[in-house]
Amino acid sequence: MKAWGNSLDESKSSGIRFLADPAGDFTRAWDVEFDAAASMGNKRGKRYAVTSEDGKVVKASVEPDNTGISVSVADNML
Repeated sequence: MKAWGNSLDESKSSGIRFLADPAGDFTRAWDVEFDAAASMGNKRGKRYAVTSEDGKVVKASVEPDNTGISVSVADNML
């Protein structure tokens, strides 16, 4: 996530925070974990995007098929 954030917002001026969940704690707490063992070898987090204001979630979009980009794409979130 750090490298992705650096490449997309090197000056850190966008206001977007790129956060990782290496242990899956957030993923499990939000109930967005799915079994991807057949294709990726382990459990993974569904693709999702979250918009927050003043530290509170105001919009969360979780892909219905786990990995697509129909609802979590940036144009739908901004």
